[in-house]
Amino acid sequence: MKILHVEEHGVSLEEVHEVTRFHAKILHPKFSAISVILSYIFSWNVDVHCELMLYLTVKRETLISRLYLFPSNPGQIQAVEQQESKFQGSKRFPNTRPEQSFKLNSSFRLNIPCSTAINPPRIQLIHRDTTPSFFRAVVKMTGIDIEMELFSDDERTVWKEIVSRDEYYQNQALTLPGIPAEEFLKKHRAILIQGVKNPMPIADVLSSKSMIGDEEYSRIKAETTEQDRMRELLRSVLPKGPEVTGACLKALIEHEHHLVKYLSESST
Repeated sequence: MKILHVEEHGVSLEEVHEVTRFHAKILHPKFSAISVILSYIFSWNVDVHCELMLYLTVKRETLISRLYLFPSNPGQIQAVEQQESKFQGSKRFPNTRPEQSFKLNSSFRLNIPCSTAINPPRIQLIHRDTTPSFFRAVVKMTGIDIEMELFSDDERTVWKEIVSRDEYYQNQALTLPGIPAEEFLKKHRAILIQGVKNPMPIADVLSSKSMIGDEEYSRIKAETTEQDRMRELLRSVLPKGPEVTGACLKALIEHEHHLVKYLSESST
């Protein structure tokens, strides 16, 4: 009697010395180094689909991105979400993912032209028992869209994404001051009234989003000084809650970036 071994790379037969009701005893078990080597080689030839999860954190004028790369696995997705929940100000960016599959154990390189640092230089696509590896990139925000590109072992582009300035400015409006938008506006109300050079572009943004009404917009516009316009704008915005105050702060960052930066840094 012989035992048939069926493996990915072929089959083999082994002589049986003794047979019982439940067991078969092999007198001289064979250890095949070739089998081990072939198993190792074949493990490098498995095609898998991968997940890409992109998270952004904005700190003053610096954007920090974390791009996770790992074989598709619901448990690993949950592990990433749990880890990111511990990072203050972390926001997930709804990015695309590659449609094609890749060889397990292949490696990838991330390129962000406007970044000042990307670590690690490469990530290997492997199954892990721990939280997946990620690329950490530091980007000095320049008011332009941020391009990201992922390259395979042979330097082929396998994934591209653009983080629009509106996306990271939206995040910046929520996290730059380090406090809620309403609290920031109230805390710096007097300086904003004196320091904002032209409140009307901010009022235009809020009016276009129906966050202030026509009557409120008319009252702001009717004021004869920039200080009174800003005072009236804040009077209209502050009672309306986090969505409107957040939009107001976002508009301030876009149109009065240096003033908001100064106020934010003076608060730390």
